[in-house]
Amino acid sequence: MEQKHPLPPFTLESAKQKIQLAEDAWNSRDPVRVAQGYTVNSEWRNRNVFLNGREAIVAFLTEKWGKELDYKLVKEYWAHTDNRIAVRFEYEYRTAEGEWFRAYGNENWEYDENGLMQRRFASINDLAIKESERRL
Repeated sequence: MEQKHPLPPFTLESAKQKIQLAEDAWNSRDPVRVAQGYTVNSEWRNRNVFLNGREAIVAFLTEKWGKELDYKLVKEYWAHTDNRIAVRFEYEYRTAEGEWFRAYGNENWEYDENGLMQRRFASINDLAIKESERRL
């Protein structure tokens, strides 16, 4: 059986470790690497997009990072319970036209017993910024 450590139930330390692993995977901009952290039938809501499963995640992220260039993300611990973690995040990217954006949001994650994320719900807002306003 496939496992991704640390496994639930989470402690403060293991929740923060899980968040750092997710941040590292997303900053790799490798859709397959990111998708390996999710169950094969995981459930996602990303803004107004609803996805199910790793294949859908890979397709979604491939399209996303084809449009969101120079993507850089930071995730921050917010709260956790036995098998759930809540984070706040921000990321920056530029469009092919050279416009820069910072996105802010919150995610709620639920893990199965093998440490794979089975549910991810993300609420995200974008803010147009000048290149000189970049922080990441």
